[in-house]
Amino acid sequence: MTSLSIQAVIFDMDGVLIDSEPLWQRVEYEVLSALGVPVTIETIQQTTGLRIDQCVDYWYHKAPWPHYDNAKVSQTIVDKVANEILVSGEAMLGVYETIDHCQALGLKIGLATSSPNTIIQAVLTKLDLSEKFMAIESAEHLIYGKPHPEVYLNCAKALDVDPRCCLAIEDSFNGLIAARAANMQTVAIPAPEQRGDAKWIIAHHQAESLLALTTILAK
Repeated sequence: MTSLSIQAVIFDMDGVLIDSEPLWQRVEYEVLSALGVPVTIETIQQTTGLRIDQCVDYWYHKAPWPHYDNAKVSQTIVDKVANEILVSGEAMLGVYETIDHCQALGLKIGLATSSPNTIIQAVLTKLDLSEKFMAIESAEHLIYGKPHPEVYLNCAKALDVDPRCCLAIEDSFNGLIAARAANMQTVAIPAPEQRGDAKWIIAHHQAESLLALTTILAK
C-alpha cells in the first residue's frame, strides 16, 4: 500500500457504517421543499458528506427563503434523521465482519464524521457499536467540516497514530477529499449509482462494500 504500515482504520459513518444517506436525502428534500427550495433527490446528492449547517447554507444561497435560521432548519433535519435511524436504520454490508477483522489484526479503530453527536449516538445505539471505537470525532463544533481535513486529523491524534498510517473509509467525495487532505490512505465505497464516476480515481482503492477491506489490508 505504501512503505508506511497501516496502524489504524478510520471509518466515516453515514453511508459507510449505516445506510443513512437515503434517509438524509429524503428528510432534507422534505424540509427544504417545504421552505420553497426547488430541490430534487438528485440535486441533494451534491451536498453528501457536508456538515448539515453547511448543507443548509449551500441551499439557502442557491434559493434564499425568508426568516433564515440555519440552526433551526439544521436541527429539524437532524432530529428527523436521528428518529428515522432509530426506527429503521440498517448496517451497511460487512460492517461487523470488517470491524472484527480490524480488531483481530490489532489495528486501532476510529470514527470521523460530519454528523452531530445526536446522529452519532443514534447510529451507535441502533447498530450496537458503542464499544468498538477507540476514538470518535465529529466535525459538529469545528470551524470547518468535510471536505476540510480537521476531523480526520483530530481522529488520528486521538488514536495517537500518524495520519499517514491511517486508512480512511469514505462513501462521499467530500469525505474523500478530507481524508486525502489529511494525508491518509483511502478506500472509497461509492453508492452503486455513482461507482462509474471518474472522480473516484483520487482514492487509493475503490470497493463495492466493506467486505473488500480484508483483501485491501492484506496488500
